[in-house]
Amino acid sequence: MRYRPAPHGLQPIAASGPGPLFRQARRELQRVIESGRYGPGEALPSETVIAQAMGVSIGTLRKAVDELVHENILVRRQGKGTFVAQHNDARFLFQFFHVEPRGEFPTQGEIREQEYPQVDCVGFARVRSDEAEAAALRINRGDPVWRIDNRLSLGGRAVVHDRIAISAALFSRLTERLYLERTGTIYSLYQTEFGITVLRAHERARANASTRETARILGVAEGMPMLEVHRLALTFGDKPVEYRVSTINTAAHDYVSLLAKRGQVMSG
Repeated sequence: MRYRPAPHGLQPIAASGPGPLFRQARRELQRVIESGRYGPGEALPSETVIAQAMGVSIGTLRKAVDELVHENILVRRQGKGTFVAQHNDARFLFQFFHVEPRGEFPTQGEIREQEYPQVDCVGFARVRSDEAEAAALRINRGDPVWRIDNRLSLGGRAVVHDRIAISAALFSRLTERLYLERTGTIYSLYQTEFGITVLRAHERARANASTRETARILGVAEGMPMLEVHRLALTFGDKPVEYRVSTINTAAHDYVSLLAKRGQVMSG
């Protein structure tokens, strides 16, 4: 009799496998998601179906799902089920954008609405990677990258110069037109057009002076003190997707973050 894979793609878990059972269940769920069987925004089968397919209890499955929700791989929707997380404006503001107009700490119970930045592309080119880009993206120096320069404005004022580098081999179908005509965030474009999901990012911040190019893009004096944030965006298996250097004019804006349990960093 010919073997037919289960429609959900899940495989049973061996009780004697490595690590706690819920961690094994988590790895199996992540494997199926990473394979693309369930795309961004798609619902997973019911808890009962998944638990039976993997041979684990509902309680074990829920612990596995909890971890994937915490890591922004899955999202629960009350009364509707569990879905593969997708990138949108709200997630961008919550998880990846940390610049706000200068202000005091919010009072207890105060909810402040974040402003989504206006993004203007001021440069798009296929170039050879420099040393920093190659090291971050784990490619050879000189390998081709798409280098994108964006100006981000808040309240009509230019605040951030983003220089983005992504591997041209990884994003071989990218064109300037596809980039400019996207309907969502850059990370949404990576996810919907290339099947690459940014899960998390590592950032390193330092003080620096504005270069001539950044001064031109932001309309400030060359050499003006700036905050420079280097971000490496990662997908499954901590594989690098994007290397971004954000130069921020902090004359009237702050870089704001909320430190939560497990060392998770979220925008304020």
